[in-house]
Amino acid sequence: MPSKIYLAHAAQERDAASRTNLPNRREMHERSAAVWEEMARSVEDTAERKRVNIEAKRA
Repeated sequence: MPSKIYLAHAAQERDAASRTNLPNRREMHERSAAVWEEMARSVEDTAERKRVNIEAKRA
């Protein structure tokens, strides 16, 4: 599932943020992680809506 890939990228960004001493770089990595997590949520939401729509059409 693509959301797992997105969450893996978010984890990498959070790891990079924890390893840097530069505040601006840390913030950049944290923002990037937040974007990856939002994309993962979006993919999951879309998949759920698709599932609901398919079930509704079958009924």
